[in-house]
Amino acid sequence: MIKWFAAFLGYLVFRFPGAILGFIVGSLLDNVGGGQRDPRTIFQDYARPNVSPADFELNLLSLCSIIIKADGQVNQRELDYVRQYFLSTYGKEKANAIFRTFNEVIKKREISAQRIATYLAQRTRYEVRLQLLHFLFGIAQSDGRVSEAEIRKLEEIARYFKVGQYDFQSIMAMFIKSADNAYKILEIEKSVSDDEVKKAYRKMAKKYHPDRVVTENEAIKKGAEEKFKEVQKAYETIQKERGIS
Repeated sequence: MIKWFAAFLGYLVFRFPGAILGFIVGSLLDNVGGGQRDPRTIFQDYARPNVSPADFELNLLSLCSIIIKADGQVNQRELDYVRQYFLSTYGKEKANAIFRTFNEVIKKREISAQRIATYLAQRTRYEVRLQLLHFLFGIAQSDGRVSEAEIRKLEEIARYFKVGQYDFQSIMAMFIKSADNAYKILEIEKSVSDDEVKKAYRKMAKKYHPDRVVTENEAIKKGAEEKFKEVQKAYETIQKERGIS
């Protein structure tokens, strides 16, 4: 708990850079004090060793803030979505402490999407960046729709994440419905042959199959299962449309 207090003090003295420094120093003091290690976030299993849990969590908070503020207003349902994530990951007491810091420090400061996304792109594997985009789309969609401003901000983050356009369109299609959604999820054009549809399905099913996520973290497993179900639904939709057996 020291790290969140230190982050707040750092913000008061040196604004956002001070918050980051205070958070990191406070994390070290927490560990020295013999406290239990924080549980991993649903993304931390994917992160490379050179990203500490403290760094990762602070940058995740920053990304949440960027998306919540993307359309110029703070929506309560989007805040609730983020809060529910922290509740499911850390439990009520710690989640409340984190969210207070999120409200008082992170959300009140303009944050560079380029700086945060570039930092994470250099220190995480491609899989985590796809998972992060999926999570950020979930925040944007939690109020019932993903606005144009939110899409533009998500596209910007994806560019700095170095996420391919087909992967971005595939994830977006899981949240924004359109006539060609099924094809976008499978990362193909509507004009492709039936054989190419089958090939694309096998590729995407392999890419998002839950068995590829080797972890004991139930949240990660659930996220992988949701993506896999979307791929299956997309293929079944095209099968029905084309009469593919």
